Parts: sequence; C-alpha cells; structure tokens
Amino acid sequence: MIWLKVIHILCVMGWMTGIFAVPRALIFWHHEFDKQGSGGPTGQLTIRLFRFSALLGVIALATGLWLAVEWSFPVWVHVKIGLIVLLIAHYAYTGHLVLRAHRGVFEKSDRFLRFFNETSVLVVIAILYVVVAKPF
Repeated sequence: MIWLKVIHILCVMGWMTGIFAVPRALIFWHHEFDKQGSGGPTGQLTIRLFRFSALLGVIALATGLWLAVEWSFPVWVHVKIGLIVLLIAHYAYTGHLVLRAHRGVFEKSDRFLRFFNETSVLVVIAILYVVVAKPF
C-alpha cells in the first residue's frame, strides 16, 4: 500500500502543476497571440501541459479512490472528495478556456485568470488541512 500512496502523491503533485500553471500559461498565450496572431509555442505548451496533467489527475483520482476503499471511507475522505470535485470543476473550466484559446478566442482578462488561478490554491489548502489534520 505504500507504493500506492507514493503513486497517488506523485500524480497529485503533477496534476497540481497543471492546475496552477495552465491559467497562467493562458495569460502568456494571449499576449503571444496578440503579437503574432497564432498559437505559437506557448499555445502548444499550454495544450500539452493541460493534457498531461489531466492524465495525472485521472491516475491520482483512481489511486485516491483505491486508498479510500482500503481505509473504508472515513469521514475526512468524504470531505476531501467534495473538495476534489471543486478542483475537477475548476480544471474542466480551465479546459474550456484552453479549447477556446486554441480557436483564437480569449474571452477572459488577465486579471480574471489571475484570480481564477488563486481560487484553486484556496481549495488545495483546504484539502491539505483535511488530509493532515483529519478533523472528522
């Protein structure tokens, strides 16, 4: 079971990289698009980062559920799953923004993307608290 935890933590770290980096990369992509009129290398990097971290997110979710089954779903796991659903919704909306950007449509401002990026940090802090403190 220790290897399952290691894989879970590693994949969570990779998914978090995407959650934190993709909205910021969209800002740079938008600036590049305004200057060059095409996706350019930043656009390709953003798409690849989103896809790769999505794969890691799926593996993190699968290993996390496996661990939850092994632990008989204690209450804190239910709270963690609820918070993860918020992160999944955040990531799905990020994917929507990436698809729109791929079509050349940048509908959100830099300011919005910066605030949007920070909301995920608050959810991750809550998840870390629940996992470490297990208050329930």
